[in-house]
Amino acid sequence: MKKVVLCLFLALCGHFAHAKEDLQKIATDLMQEGRALYRTDMASWYGTDLFMARFPEKRDDIGGYFSYLQDDKAVCVFYSSNGNHKVLATFTFDSTYNVDKADVSGEERPFTAQELELYDMRRLTTEQLSKDSMFKIYDRTSLNLIPIVYGGERKVYIVTGPQDDDVIVIGNDYLLTFNEKMELSSKRKLHKSYIPLKNENREKDVETIHTHLKDMDPFITVTDICTLMEYGERQQWKQHYVVSPDYVSIWNCKQNSLFILTMDAWKKISKK
Repeated sequence: MKKVVLCLFLALCGHFAHAKEDLQKIATDLMQEGRALYRTDMASWYGTDLFMARFPEKRDDIGGYFSYLQDDKAVCVFYSSNGNHKVLATFTFDSTYNVDKADVSGEERPFTAQELELYDMRRLTTEQLSKDSMFKIYDRTSLNLIPIVYGGERKVYIVTGPQDDDVIVIGNDYLLTFNEKMELSSKRKLHKSYIPLKNENREKDVETIHTHLKDMDPFITVTDICTLMEYGERQQWKQHYVVSPDYVSIWNCKQNSLFILTMDAWKKISKK
């Protein structure tokens, strides 16, 4: 009898250890893609500022922009509006995004193969925005398109950017995927709602929370991570919690790190 109990105990320990490893892997995968999205979007932020400052004479020719990662660098390109696949300016940043160290080129050139792929993804997404009522734009916000090829998949994340500096927007974000023929494979809303969050009193170490319903992603989304990396520390947040029926995702805004617990584990910790 003792042997049977011991075997059951060891089996349960193995099960929980395996479950913990799975959650750690999920957290790592989400962090890696979230950081890639963040690095890409930051290049667009700083690239836009530099373009307006360095090439004001080209403003009327802008058709759009996008960014991508290349080794340990982040590259932002602005392209022309006349549809001839011409790059107007290129900005290359290191991990600091120090604009004084950025490599700036105003040479006009054709797209590379990688850039043409991202351009097509962005163009096709823009077409979807113009004809699909699924996509919403709220007052004093804009939709930012982030095309990215990650893990062999062609994706365009759409996030809501606030015009007010003291607002962080969670939700009203979308994901479109494309196949190798550049055909739309899927499109979906990542959150059901639009959640503007403020730290009106500029309090330090604020903890915030939002929930994911049963039919949503069970964990924090890649877009959540990107948004929290961009705004969380600036707003002096400490942690942000994403609560779903089965899991609690805890994002540390100071360390930019993620920890995921099962809801059962969370309830046990809360009781203690």
